[in-house]
Amino acid sequence: MRTVPGRTDRIVVVGAGLSALSAALHLAGRGRRVTVVERGPGPGGRVGRLELGGYRLDTGPTVLTMPEIVRDTFAGGSAEMTTYLPMRRLDPAYTAWFADGSRLPVHSDAEEMTEAVRDFAGPAEAAGYRRLRRWLTRLYRAEFDRFVASNIDSPLGLVSRDLARVVALGGFRRLDPKVSSFLGDERLRRVFTFQALYAGESPMRALALYAVIAYMDTVGGVYFPEGGIAALPRALAAAAESAGVRFRYGEGADTLERRGGRVSAVLTGSGDRIPCDAVVLTGELPESYRLLGRAPLRPLRLSPGPSALVVHVGAAGDWPDVGHHTVSFGDAWAATFRELITEGRQMSDPSLLITRPTASDPALAPAHRHLFSILAPAPNLERGPIDWSRAAGPAAAALLDEVRKRLLPGLEADVSHVISPADWAARGMVAGTPFSYAHSFGQTGPFRPRNLPRGAENVVLAGAGTVPGVGVPTVLLSGRLAADRITGSAPRRGAEDPR
Repeated sequence: MRTVPGRTDRIVVVGAGLSALSAALHLAGRGRRVTVVERGPGPGGRVGRLELGGYRLDTGPTVLTMPEIVRDTFAGGSAEMTTYLPMRRLDPAYTAWFADGSRLPVHSDAEEMTEAVRDFAGPAEAAGYRRLRRWLTRLYRAEFDRFVASNIDSPLGLVSRDLARVVALGGFRRLDPKVSSFLGDERLRRVFTFQALYAGESPMRALALYAVIAYMDTVGGVYFPEGGIAALPRALAAAAESAGVRFRYGEGADTLERRGGRVSAVLTGSGDRIPCDAVVLTGELPESYRLLGRAPLRPLRLSPGPSALVVHVGAAGDWPDVGHHTVSFGDAWAATFRELITEGRQMSDPSLLITRPTASDPALAPAHRHLFSILAPAPNLERGPIDWSRAAGPAAAALLDEVRKRLLPGLEADVSHVISPADWAARGMVAGTPFSYAHSFGQTGPFRPRNLPRGAENVVLAGAGTVPGVGVPTVLLSGRLAADRITGSAPRRGAEDPR
């Protein structure tokens, strides 16, 4: 593994999102003096928080998986996760609601889920689920340590016994046909393939190796921190401060001062000069490349993933059947992915993620009120040039009408907050998507933008746009991978199997 040469005692981390906080914790735990500069007023990055009318809205991710990665991030700075971030396992992880009126609670426990599938679709499908679960676990074990949680310097680094295992397991087949070899019920196949959209692909086109995302939630489980997902970056920042990391909020990086092939200092917008031996850049890739003064040469330009229209609603009412996470599947399926990804149109019959965080933490809303976050996939601004200044209001109203029809009858908002692709773009996110660049084969692993860019020998990248990719667990890993590039790999635990 290539590492930053020379002295690396003083590190500046640019940004205070999850990848930055992870890098800062790991570097501080390895004896480096770390300064974090963040343009905003506090930590979080994409993991935002908005307080509105007594409601506390998570304006970024709403699903948290792989708590062992969160735990290891705290441990990187010699901190105990439970001291800073109490969290609970959600059971069920979510409930799948289908257009025909059927429902399936998705449990991460093998026996509970087997019984749920048997009740839902019969004994043959329950047996198929058990085979699928074993395959997901084997695929995860083959992929995780070698291809997700490790730095790879070139495509040749893929060649290994683990790659042969992934090939033998069918990881380079298409996802939907592979899952279909275990499950005959089309509704069940959706439960274990819709996660491809997180990677920016349709289940019909995504490689089966992306089933590792389904492993993370359906086997590894879904968790929720006390105080909401926005409590995560605040807790990480508190642990980092205890580990000696210095935070400078309200100060963005304006320029990188160079001495030969190395960056010698970061100049902030206020004109302060922060000397350094190495820099970790964690912003959107175009901004990081601007600071570097160069972008990588690629045969094809990077392709962003789909975006999302999100409507946050606070309301009074009683919906006892609606738990913390609900995936509401429309009747249509393959055609909606063509609309979204190929044609750049809004899905005509979308599948939706509805999160009710007050099911687990009532303190996120005023007394006797509920908070909902409703996410509908939307085309990014490059694929679908929609005028969201005009479209957002009508689209949000139509989305609420659809949710009332499907599972929240009588929903009337006390407060509401809409986030469209234009709003994501205003926050600096490439092509107006919070999901960064899609995980097509040519944008995954060593083919994704490198975290050790050319042109500055002591600069490392972290975040969703570089390796290993998009999602809370993976951006936390990207911070650790950036730290490894500076200090060399630290001893760590292997992939766990939380069956």
